[in-house]
Amino acid sequence: MTLLALGAAPAEAGRRGENWLDKPFVHIAHQGGESEAPSNTMYAFRRAVRLGADVLEFDVHSTVDGVLVASHDASVDRTTDGTGLIRDKTYRELRALDAAYNFVPGRNAVPGLPPESYPLRGVRTHDKRPPRGYHATDFVIPTVRDVLRTFRYVPLSIEIKGTTDADTESFLRNARLLAGLLTKAGRTRDVIVTSFNDAAVAEFHRLAPKVALAPGLQGLTSYFFAGVRPIDGTVALQVPVTYQGVPIATPAFIARAHADGYAVHVWFSGTAPEDEATYNTLIDACADGLMSSWPARMERLLDERGIARPGTPGTDPCG
Repeated sequence: MTLLALGAAPAEAGRRGENWLDKPFVHIAHQGGESEAPSNTMYAFRRAVRLGADVLEFDVHSTVDGVLVASHDASVDRTTDGTGLIRDKTYRELRALDAAYNFVPGRNAVPGLPPESYPLRGVRTHDKRPPRGYHATDFVIPTVRDVLRTFRYVPLSIEIKGTTDADTESFLRNARLLAGLLTKAGRTRDVIVTSFNDAAVAEFHRLAPKVALAPGLQGLTSYFFAGVRPIDGTVALQVPVTYQGVPIATPAFIARAHADGYAVHVWFSGTAPEDEATYNTLIDACADGLMSSWPARMERLLDERGIARPGTPGTDPCG
């Protein structure tokens, strides 16, 4: 996700896109909850929604035949029983892979361990029964089209990835494919699109101006240090807990963002311990949403505190 930022004045921000600031607190399942289920699989997404997650977050890459897929990594090596870059494979080749092959509960994907370390390995290939209520096809690398069809009424947070950080053209290609897919599907609400690559965010916005954005790294850094406002269409700021040891998601930052009309969604990914103490600190700092890799853990805490959620009454810790 992105680093940090603020935006335009509240009235102007309200005209620019969907207002995520007015929503109750949202639990965003990061990659579907990659510490509890195989990253970016339909199994992870279905499981997270069943647990109670309000928003699904996932990353996108594209195949050699132009199919947009949900995957964090540019290659299949870490997560599957295959090797190579997604951009060099057809979707038919990708679909044959076991996306849970290297998944270790509580550790994400960890290749090279003893076979018994992988409880979901072989479900995709019908060598093992799937968990009750799920299917072997829930353990493939899914197309974004399938995610959109399956979760029509679940808000989505989508990050445009590239093959490498320096390969801007791959980011742009994926931005164009995503813009076309969302436009064709008529999915312009309850979606936030972002990327570390600012050119990808700008290209996506040019082609799909009605879809809400979170700004890219350069735009956010420019705002933070020089006061330059983020790209038009920005409705939320997706930030880490800390960056290079500097606290980012602080009460002061969140209050400043809110004053400018922007929601703040916080991600972890190693930037801070993802535990109940950190969850509570960020909720009490008035973050509008947290991106959890542990959705069951997050849901337990939210239920215990009785936090108000979309469609569910409860306590607003910052009301």
